[in-house]
Amino acid sequence: MNPLHYIQDFYFPRLCSACEKTLTTYEKHICISCHLHLPKFKTEYFEDEFLARKFWGKINVKNTYSFLQFTKNGPVQHILHQLKYRNKPELAEYLGEWYGNDLKTKGFDKEIDLILGVPLHPEKKKRRGYNQADCFAKGLSTKLNVPREEDVLIRTAFTETQTNKSRFKRFQNMEGVFEVPNPKAVRGKRIALVDDVLTTGATLEVAGAVLMASGCSELSILTIAAAL
Repeated sequence: MNPLHYIQDFYFPRLCSACEKTLTTYEKHICISCHLHLPKFKTEYFEDEFLARKFWGKINVKNTYSFLQFTKNGPVQHILHQLKYRNKPELAEYLGEWYGNDLKTKGFDKEIDLILGVPLHPEKKKRRGYNQADCFAKGLSTKLNVPREEDVLIRTAFTETQTNKSRFKRFQNMEGVFEVPNPKAVRGKRIALVDDVLTTGATLEVAGAVLMASGCSELSILTIAAAL
């Protein structure tokens, strides 16, 4: 490793994005302990029925997968906070690569044709500097070797934050805000729709419905984390 990295780590120590302990020179974003102990959804089943149930009777979703289990004040909440408010697009991409490796071992790369991140409104993306969902999608795309596109699904309206809203209010808040400008881009394709966190599922439901109405043949949903 470049000696400058050792000097940089000495004066500006890098911290684990989950537990905030100092990372060693060879650790990246997440320390080894958190790598081993972060709460993941069951890798032997991958899809938790509780997650799939969020979309039953609302939209036809083939697979509902989430990488990490969200708990209030836990390490996963800290990771999500880092993604949204600490300017860490590379962390989202790293998580996508990590989860992409897991998904590939289950053959998920053979089940999809296109990966799309849930888009931010251009104004919100400008403020933040990046879209964490799309950065996660980029990491997934790298490891799964499945194409990712940024402008196939767009957001046409700026919406209020979804925090502290009921599911019905969240759904109302999101109605009519997504659009597929060129339906040929999704027609007949098996699409993985990606977001950072799955709570009520309202945002993913609305975005997914637009993709299905535009001719997508199958829809899967992937998130960094999900709340139980």
